[in-house]
Order: sequence, then C-alpha cells, then structure tokens
Amino acid sequence: MSEVNSSNCDHNCSHCGADCSSREIKKLETNAASSIKKVIAVVSGKGGVGKSTVTGLLAKDLTKKGYKVGILDADITGPSVPKMFGEEDPAYAENGMILPNITEEGIHLISANMLLEDLETPVLWRGPILSSVLQQFYKDTKWDDLDYLLVDMPPGTGDVPLTVFQMYPVDGVVIVTTPQELVSMIVMKAVNMARMMNVPVVGVVENMSYVLCPDCGKKIEVFGESSLPYLEKEKGLKALDALPIEPKTASLSDSGSIMKSELSLPKAVEALENL
Repeated sequence: MSEVNSSNCDHNCSHCGADCSSREIKKLETNAASSIKKVIAVVSGKGGVGKSTVTGLLAKDLTKKGYKVGILDADITGPSVPKMFGEEDPAYAENGMILPNITEEGIHLISANMLLEDLETPVLWRGPILSSVLQQFYKDTKWDDLDYLLVDMPPGTGDVPLTVFQMYPVDGVVIVTTPQELVSMIVMKAVNMARMMNVPVVGVVENMSYVLCPDCGKKIEVFGESSLPYLEKEKGLKALDALPIEPKTASLSDSGSIMKSELSLPKAVEALENL
C-alpha cells in the first residue's frame, strides 16, 4: 500500500488503498449493563438464501442448550428477525440505553423494525446514518449477560457488513449458501471479505439443500448437487449443516413461532461452542 497525503485525505477508507493510521478503527465496547462473550455474524453473498432463518435456528438451538442469546438484526433495510420470533413491539429507551425485546425463552432482540411506527415504512437511510444506528444497536442496547450475540447481516459486501466487521468485535462468521453453482462463487466474496477483515470463518450452512419425498423419504436435490463438498475440498471451508426445504418452518417463521421448528443445526452449534 502507498502512503497517504493527509492534506488530501477525506477519511473514507472504502475507496482508498493507502496504508495509514485512519484504518486502525477501535472496536466498540458494550455498556456497563451488558456483557457479551461471543459475537457471531451470519452472512451471505446474496439475498434469498435463508440467512435470517439460519440465525433464528441458531438462536433456538443455542437457547435450548442453556446459553443466553441475543440477536442484533443488522439488516436495517430488510429486517425480518422480530417477525420470526413474534416480537414486533416497539423498543424503548431507559436511562440512555435501548431496551431490547425479550422472548419467552429469554432471547434478546433489537431491530430497525422496532424503531418504526409502521412496520411497512421503508427505511431510507444513507450509509453514515446506517453506521450510526449499528453502533448504537451494539453499544447502547441493554444486552445484559449474553453467551452469544448473533448478528443477522444484510446480503453482500456493502456499507453495513463493512461497518460490522470493522467496529464489532466479531469472533466468527457463519456463511449461508444454497446448492447452485453461481451461489458458490458469490459465497467466496463474503468469505474473502471476512478474511480481509481478519474475521475467522466458522463454516458454511447450506439452506434449501434438498426436499424429502413425503411418500418414500428420499432426498431430492431440487437445486442440484450440494455445494458443501466443493466448498470444503476446493475452498478449504468447514462444511456444517445442510437444511432441507421445509414449508413448516417457513410457516412458523411467518407466524412468529420459529422456536417450534424441528429443524436444527447441530454441527454449527458445536463449531460455535468450540470457538
């Protein structure tokens, strides 16, 4: 990298390849009322692969194993986590801190949808405002004591993922993919971004991997062969769980009852426990 002329610096590192002290961004710290042991980002290279579903299932499985879990919905413009858990009431502030919604099972949730009067109102915020909100969600929310904070990321490698990787003390990334060959290529963009930001990649969960025949129980690979063997052998990624296409879980998510889903992610949970 080249040295930067400070007189010409606009302090926007996104378009600059210079090596300077501006890149040394201090990680955010939680407030005095919160303690978080592990921060896990759930990411995907593109939308529509079921990233939020995987986040919800991880929260369910970790909670059932006795861990204290929170979810920070970083998909500011397309939040879906509150609806999955049936927690769409507004968030409130107390003594300068944001109070998250807490499910019956004790999962702490914060999302942009909790800040809107109308859930169908679009979020029309530019990058600097998104970054400010993400910082507040982490450091100004009363998380209490959490074993895991799951960060449900928006798809791609834009402003929000960059802000999270730079400012959050992320301990690991779970990548969500589907079997299509094109998706495997896009997955590597998210993987390489994590690696460039020195964030460990925990492994890959493949969603919509197959459907079970209701008559014979045979696995039918609707979208082609699984990409997990290729990603593991050729790209050196750890293959975690493969989830089927399962309408019941989709229905439970729509009704705010994802905690009742019978799908689970045992390999992903084990990998998080071993971090």
